[in-house]
Amino acid sequence: MKIDIKTTKNPDVVQITCTDERWYQHKATGEIVPSSTWIAGCYPKGIGFYKWLAEHGWDEAESIKNEAGEKGSKVHLCIERLLAGDSIRHDEMLENLQTKVLEEISVSEYEAVVSFRDWFAETHPGTISTESVLFNFEHGYAGTMDYKCTINGEVWLIDFKTSQYIWPSHELQLSSYKHSPENADVEKMAILQIGYQRNKKKYKFTEVEDKFELFLAAKMIWKNENENVHPKQYEFPQSITLKKE
Repeated sequence: MKIDIKTTKNPDVVQITCTDERWYQHKATGEIVPSSTWIAGCYPKGIGFYKWLAEHGWDEAESIKNEAGEKGSKVHLCIERLLAGDSIRHDEMLENLQTKVLEEISVSEYEAVVSFRDWFAETHPGTISTESVLFNFEHGYAGTMDYKCTINGEVWLIDFKTSQYIWPSHELQLSSYKHSPENADVEKMAILQIGYQRNKKKYKFTEVEDKFELFLAAKMIWKNENENVHPKQYEFPQSITLKKE
């Protein structure tokens, strides 16, 4: 997610505010708040994460993280289309969000989409909403919820992950979504790992406890580390021409 917001202060200058995956702006009020994912990432990740980081090294870990993020974005897009009634082909062309180039869906991405289909067929959820942007102005954050549905008569909030691990930040992120005004009716939460490699089903459904208090503690850490951080703003001339002699 990246949005460039353009405003004009005078006839000669345009001001551009760049919001990326760290910021959300409410369309009606114009208020800009940090993302719950960014905030939750300030929570200590635990010994397991640091062992993984030591094993791979910083550069390789960053490469793995970026690749995993790209895979997750493509799989999320496919799931959203499936829930809307579309079909996904084995040779589907999907946009790489980094390069903006169309790429054929990979084997691991398609496997993750197949595993979601299998979970859906076994669970029979009733879809309420997908990919909804949620704001909590009381505590000053926003985020994008993956899936809200009913399962056996109960309202569930579900986050889709293509990672093989569930980190504490994932649970805090999901808890933050539960405490948006739109989700007052949510009874249970879960993380659905798709393309999971540690069982035959290739997916794992894990119920998550509400850890909103820990999310607020992470927000205090975030505020301490980012007190004077704001979306980047630039000022440019309204137009550009070359002066020729």
